[in-house]
Amino acid sequence: MRQSNIPPILPFLLLLFTGTFCSSMIVPYMGFFIVNELGHEPWTISVYAGGVAILATLSNKYFARRIDNGDSAFTLIGVAVGGYLMGCLALALFPYLSTVLTVGIIGFGISTSAISTMFSLGVRLAEKQQLDTTRVNAYMRATTSTAWMAGPALSFFVADSYGGTTVFYLGAVLSIVWILLWWKATPKHQALNSAESEISPKDAIPPHALWLAVLFIFCLSSAHSLTFTALPLFYVQEVGLPGYAPGTAFTMKTLIEVFAIFTTPFLIVKFGLKRSLLATSILAVVTIQFIAFVQTYPQMLLGAAMEGLYYGLYASLGISYIQSLARGRSAGATALYWNTLIISGVLAGPAVGLIAQLYNFQTVIQLASMVALFSTLVLIAGTLLDKKVAVD
Repeated sequence: MRQSNIPPILPFLLLLFTGTFCSSMIVPYMGFFIVNELGHEPWTISVYAGGVAILATLSNKYFARRIDNGDSAFTLIGVAVGGYLMGCLALALFPYLSTVLTVGIIGFGISTSAISTMFSLGVRLAEKQQLDTTRVNAYMRATTSTAWMAGPALSFFVADSYGGTTVFYLGAVLSIVWILLWWKATPKHQALNSAESEISPKDAIPPHALWLAVLFIFCLSSAHSLTFTALPLFYVQEVGLPGYAPGTAFTMKTLIEVFAIFTTPFLIVKFGLKRSLLATSILAVVTIQFIAFVQTYPQMLLGAAMEGLYYGLYASLGISYIQSLARGRSAGATALYWNTLIISGVLAGPAVGLIAQLYNFQTVIQLASMVALFSTLVLIAGTLLDKKVAVD
C-alpha cells in the first residue's frame, strides 16, 4: 500500500474539520442553553440528550448500511448538514423549549450522523487512493480533536458576549461553509465499495470477536465519559481549585490527545493493534486513579496530560480495532463505534449525578477506574478466545 503523504484527501479533512467544528459548538452548549438561557430544570437536558442519542444512533446505523451497500455518501452527508442548518435556524428564530425538543432533536440528531458517515467515507477514500487506512484514521481523529479544541470555546464566548441565541445564528452561517465544502469535497454519485467487500466465509471474523470489541469500546468510553463529566465539579468543589482550572485541564488534555493520535500508526506497526490497546487500557486505569487523588494545580495539569495521552491513543486505536473486525462492512463498524461512544456518553450523565448524590465526585472517578480495568479484562478475554478459536 502506498505510504503517501496526506494531500490527496486534504479537502476531505477540511470538510471533516468544519463539520466537527459546527457540531462541537452545539453539543456541549445545549445543556447550558436549556438551563441558563431558557430557565428550565436540569432534568430537561436528559430529555433532549436522550432524543438526540436515539435519533443519532438510528441515523448512523441506517446511513452505514447504505454506504456498505454501495450507495454514495454525498446525499447522506447533505442530509446531515441540512439537519444542522434546520436546527440552528429554528432555535435562532424561535428560542423555546418546545423548539429544542422538536426541531432541535430532529435537526441535531440527524446532523450527528455526519461524523460517522465522514469517517466511513474517509476509509473508502483511503482505499481508493491506496493510502494507509490506519494513518488516515489517525488524521481523521486528530482533525476531530482539533475541532473540539475550538468549537465549544467559541460557542460559550459568543453566548457570553452577544447572547445565547447568537450561537445558533453563527452556527447557521458556518453551516453555509460546511455546505460549500460538502459540495466540493464529497464524491458525487460515486459508489465507494470497500476493497474488503468480497470476503469468503472462511475468512470472516467470528461474531463474538466483534461484540467483545464493542463491549471493550463501551467500557473504556464509559470510563472516560464518567471521568470527563465529573472532573469540573470535582476540581472546583472537592479539591478547591479555581473556577478556570477545568478549562485549563481540558485544553491540556486535548493538546496532548492530538499529538498522541499521530503516534498510533507507529505503535501498530511496532507492537500490533491489540498490544497497543492493552497498554492503553492499563494506562487509562492508572491515569484515572491518579486523577482521583489530585490535590494541586500542577497535579491536575499532569493528570490532564496523562488523560490526553491515553484517550488520544484509545480514540485512534479503538476505531481501527473495530474496523479490522468487520471486513466488508467497515461503514457499519464505524457507525457501531460512534453509536457506542454516543450511548456511553448519554448514560454517563445520570450515572455521575446519582453516584455524586449518594457519595461524591471522587467516588465517580474511582468507579470509572474500575470500569477501565474491566475493559482491560474484556480485551484480554477476547484475545484468549480468539486464540482458542484459531487452534480449534
